[in-house]
Amino acid sequence: MFTTLGTFIVRRHRRVLIFSVVGLIIAGVLGGSVFSRLSTGGFEDPSAESVAARNLLEDEFQTGAPNVVFLLTAETSVDSPEFAEAGQTFTAELAARSDLANVASYWSLGEAPPLRSIDGDKALVLARIPGDPDTNPDWDETVQALSTEYVGEWDGVDVELGGVAEIFERVGTTIEGDLARAEAIAVPITLVLLIGVFGGIVAALLPVAVGIMAILGAFFVLYLITGVTDVSIFSINLVTALGLGLAIDYSLFIVSRFREELARGLSVNAAVIRTVETAGRTVAFSSFTVAVSLAALLVFPLYFLRSFAFAGIGVLLVAMVAALVTLPAILTELGERVNSLQVFGRRRVASTNDGPGFWHRVATFVMARPLPVASVVIVFLLALGVPFLNVQWGAADHRVLPEGDPARSVSETIRTDFDSNESGSFPVVVRGTIDDETLTTHATALSQLDDVVRVDSAVGRFIGGVLVAPVDPSIAGMRSDGAAWFNVVPSVETISPEAEALVRSTRTMPTSFDEVLVGGQAAESLDSKDAIFARIPLAAALIGGSTFILLFLMFGSLLVPAKAIVLNLLSLTATFGAMVWVFQQGNGAGLLDFTATGLTDVTTPILMFCIAFGLSMDYEVFLLSRIKEEFDRTGDNDAAVATGLEQTGRIVTAAAVLLAVTFIAFGTSQVTFIKLFGFGLATAVLMDATIVRATLVPALMKMAGSANWWAPAPLRAFHDRFGISEAGPEPEPSDDELIELFDEVRALALKDQNLVSN
Repeated sequence: MFTTLGTFIVRRHRRVLIFSVVGLIIAGVLGGSVFSRLSTGGFEDPSAESVAARNLLEDEFQTGAPNVVFLLTAETSVDSPEFAEAGQTFTAELAARSDLANVASYWSLGEAPPLRSIDGDKALVLARIPGDPDTNPDWDETVQALSTEYVGEWDGVDVELGGVAEIFERVGTTIEGDLARAEAIAVPITLVLLIGVFGGIVAALLPVAVGIMAILGAFFVLYLITGVTDVSIFSINLVTALGLGLAIDYSLFIVSRFREELARGLSVNAAVIRTVETAGRTVAFSSFTVAVSLAALLVFPLYFLRSFAFAGIGVLLVAMVAALVTLPAILTELGERVNSLQVFGRRRVASTNDGPGFWHRVATFVMARPLPVASVVIVFLLALGVPFLNVQWGAADHRVLPEGDPARSVSETIRTDFDSNESGSFPVVVRGTIDDETLTTHATALSQLDDVVRVDSAVGRFIGGVLVAPVDPSIAGMRSDGAAWFNVVPSVETISPEAEALVRSTRTMPTSFDEVLVGGQAAESLDSKDAIFARIPLAAALIGGSTFILLFLMFGSLLVPAKAIVLNLLSLTATFGAMVWVFQQGNGAGLLDFTATGLTDVTTPILMFCIAFGLSMDYEVFLLSRIKEEFDRTGDNDAAVATGLEQTGRIVTAAAVLLAVTFIAFGTSQVTFIKLFGFGLATAVLMDATIVRATLVPALMKMAGSANWWAPAPLRAFHDRFGISEAGPEPEPSDDELIELFDEVRALALKDQNLVSN
């Protein structure tokens, strides 16, 4: 198949280039508009109890937890006549807006103490944007309008905007700016490094060109997907990082193999065909192994995670097609000119006939003492992973934003200057027999729970099991025929283990109601974690099983796939340990400029695992395919390992460094979980491509010996019939190649008539 593909590209390379340019233009025009179709939501399980509570509040009571918080600051006191009048006017204006609901303030609730700061110079105005970013098409416009129209000085009043809606709006806006900065950092550095790898400008520009095609093509894929399902805006970061990184990876192997085949003496056409047959086959197979890892994200109900599968698989497939089709067509057109515009002088291409190089010596050193080397490295990796045993899972909150961000500052002011966490209150919705007695009993029990400050209900306000305020107009509507809801104000941080413990206690309370649903941010975080952890075994089985099968089909071995999976897990163990040590425990927080919360966002490690596992397998395939090619040629296990590492070590390391540069550029983001994503993946890629590939692979393959390629007879027969061989036989010259060779010989003969008689 790959011989046919290579031959087709050589013969039709200009048509391929024309179609590629047309496709790039279409992808750029349509894909460029995908940003307006993406969402900032997707962090909850649609079938979760917390979502059901939110929906019931919307449908039955046309209310819900406040997601907009205005902080009004007075020079002296919020109770002064002038400021009180301004606060009432501000509240009335908000209440008149059609895009807001359930507007309430310190003044509209009769100078409610919880909405007044301890010092008396600040007061809160709470409101709700109906629906959510996925169901309300005007959500983003409403948040932006509130910020534009009210933040700053409003009628002599200092106004700040916070709340969940503004926090996520600020996160999205910050990430867009971070994305542009990351590209501005990554692309120039990558180009300089590519020039260093290839020694010339022409060859260095090819991976960048493929990267641009991959990114724009993936934007177009996401544009199509947004027509049928929701896609998170955060997935754009993966498109850019992975698009540029994988395009560089694949292009490095394609271009390097092409130059190697030219150095062996093949003509341009034959070199392109041979490159597609060997490196092209490996690129295609490697793409499928990465896609399998990313596809595991589809089993999770959170579309935030599924979006990364859509984005990752989309950019992966486009990068693969560009590397397998467009890039060989460019190489056919360039020919020997691929080595032109040399900067550091003509780089000699490594050959299997060369003497032992650095990576050959590394492999030989390791294989001379495989057990000690493997033992030391494994202990080292496991030691790095120890901090992961202390992981505490959580969810993103206002602290993912940089210090000084206005939305974060509002949340922190409420936390420190107010007695009550009104903006962190959560609803408890009940169904069943609704009367004063049942409502009073449940409200009393709720208010007696640890970490509960107050409970509001349709029968009054309760503190510590005592009715402290009778029914007033603001809470009279908290009941209907067959349903009611309670507003629980906690004393703990909204996103914290204590808040989740409070949610569990609320859900397990004895009750006479038919149904009790707990909502709010803490409940949504808890439900999301439960949904993720429930599906991790399935995702792991899909990744492990599919990877094992694919590697068996390529190498015909049972040991090689098992070893590859174990090595990937070892590498990720060290990465996850470093992640907890730095981002959860805060070591280096000042250097990396983030706020450690003592929690690790549950979604980010899942993303990192699937992406890093796929990329690690990517490098494993490139290395093993070359080792297998040498083993099939020589039958010498040690020589095959040393030669395979020599032929791929420099390229794999260069690819890893270039990919790490891209991830580190995204690690400069001001949003903590994007910073974790970037630095975490950079660490995983570098550790895997250097320590693991240079030490554990040769050590374990040395100890296994000929068993590396063993499989039972039935499986061997199956592989012989249906397996995928990386390197086919040397290509037979085509008629065009024979004619070209004949013309070259005849031209040489005419220069020296003595050759004619010979």
